Amino acid sequence: MTMTNGKTLLEVRDLAVSYGGINAVKGISFEVGEGEIVALVGSNGAGKSSTLRAISGLMPYHGSIAYQGEELAHVPAHDIVRRGLAQVPEGRRLFGNLTVRENLRLPTWSRSDSAGIASDMARVFRLFPVLESRQQQLAGTLSGGEQQMVALSRALMTRPKLLLLDEPSMGLAPRLVREIFATLAELHREGVTLLLVEQNVNMALQVAHRAYLLETGRITLSGPAAEVAGDPRVLAAYLGSG
Repeated sequence: MTMTNGKTLLEVRDLAVSYGGINAVKGISFEVGEGEIVALVGSNGAGKSSTLRAISGLMPYHGSIAYQGEELAHVPAHDIVRRGLAQVPEGRRLFGNLTVRENLRLPTWSRSDSAGIASDMARVFRLFPVLESRQQQLAGTLSGGEQQMVALSRALMTRPKLLLLDEPSMGLAPRLVREIFATLAELHREGVTLLLVEQNVNMALQVAHRAYLLETGRITLSGPAAEVAGDPRVLAAYLGSG
């Protein structure tokens, strides 16, 4: 499958990431087109999270990462967010001693457009109505599913053009996983491009347009998501058949 409109939003070339003597990512290349949902799938320890952290400016790397045609190598993480690239981190990383509303307001601290902030807040409450009734509740007292909703909503408060999602289904009951993925599909319909990292290969390949299989730091398979899902290696190792 070609990119939705032919315009490359994110281009990663020869990306290598190492830490603590571990070569986590070993020279991978991939791209995300504007309007796409692209999945990076594979087992735990494959290098998926390290890839996202490098893109977000949270981890040093070798190689090239270009967003909207501009190299990100020397761009601070907070400026990467301002350019329209936001990450929902693995494990949610909320401030548990702050309320839901305070967590959602954190990314807007430098903004003065109160009407725009209110509009963004209304948007996330439309996506996740339960959060509106939990606004004054401490984030640390929420259920795992509700915390994931807050983490996703917090990223949306930055008005991202490209949203990076690191294991959004981790630790959630199947019903909540379906709810989160339905929300991701809704965000895509609203025009947000998604780069999805997931161990839940089945769900990721159902929602994605294209996919890359990452194994021990290398991309071993890529193509339209339906073709990747039908590959005998993926069926045998990740989808429980073959």
